[in-house]
Amino acid sequence: MQLQDLEKIFQDKIDKEIKIEPKDWMPDAYRKTNIRQISQHAHSEVVGMLPEGNWISRAPSLKRKAILIAKVQDEAGHGLYLYSSAETLGTSRDEMLEQLLSGKAKYSSIFNYPTLTWADMGAVGWLVDGAAILNQVMLCRTSYGPYARAMVRICKEESFHQRQGFETLLVLSKGTDEQKAMCQDAINRWWWPSLMMFGPRDSESTNSDQSVKWKIKRKTNDELRQQFIDMIAEQVKVLGMTLPDDKLKWNEERKHYDFGEIDWDEFWAVVKGNGPCNKQRLDARKKAHADGAWVREAALAHAAKKKNRQLQKVA
Repeated sequence: MQLQDLEKIFQDKIDKEIKIEPKDWMPDAYRKTNIRQISQHAHSEVVGMLPEGNWISRAPSLKRKAILIAKVQDEAGHGLYLYSSAETLGTSRDEMLEQLLSGKAKYSSIFNYPTLTWADMGAVGWLVDGAAILNQVMLCRTSYGPYARAMVRICKEESFHQRQGFETLLVLSKGTDEQKAMCQDAINRWWWPSLMMFGPRDSESTNSDQSVKWKIKRKTNDELRQQFIDMIAEQVKVLGMTLPDDKLKWNEERKHYDFGEIDWDEFWAVVKGNGPCNKQRLDARKKAHADGAWVREAALAHAAKKKNRQLQKVA
């Protein structure tokens, strides 16, 4: 078959909502785009454990401690699902981890911000996981089969994380003046970074148009960001708190909320590795990788020993 014939068959399958599977023919650019997106998603889940794990030992009650431990464990599981999904495209786990640890691969810039108070655990759950869910629900219908199937379970768990985060803030919002202030402070600090999670403006997103055509993405960055703002602007009223944007206002003509300008200089600075905790996060991952070397070596030795025993039985 000619390349153009293969590309037509490929695009026809996508247009008909037929999933692309690992053994199907696919354009090199489609494979590379999925590897980049899925591996970066996996890195984000793993790095995202760090700012929350920081609060496990300082949770205000045994109940909150158990909830936070469960959530961090969920994030680790999400990373494993996603690394496995990316491996079906021909990349290796070692290669993906090397790219993360070397700084070549990116992860969600939101995790380069510090969690300063217990209220941040609520804000991260409500805002950060809330923003992630809008992206991830869409990915349950992404065109690459293994990625779409992995996202089904991930979305169920992430939606629970969001509700946990909102409940944490709701309790604080009904507490003492100090707790209310803590709640508002966390919302103030996490609001704008949460909006940055959707990526650059559509006009500056180099991969957006092609990803939409291939149905890797179903909506653009700006569409998802607007959907998130419309949702949170209503939910914050339940908390009795405000969002730190004096330009936030309902536009009756557009049927959407208008909002202020994101600090794009800050966005690009964090993406390029100059955020508040970029170095800290990577150093923590490098240390964990080095400290876990003996576990990987033991697992490989055990697997080799088991294989030798099976070969001896056959012989």
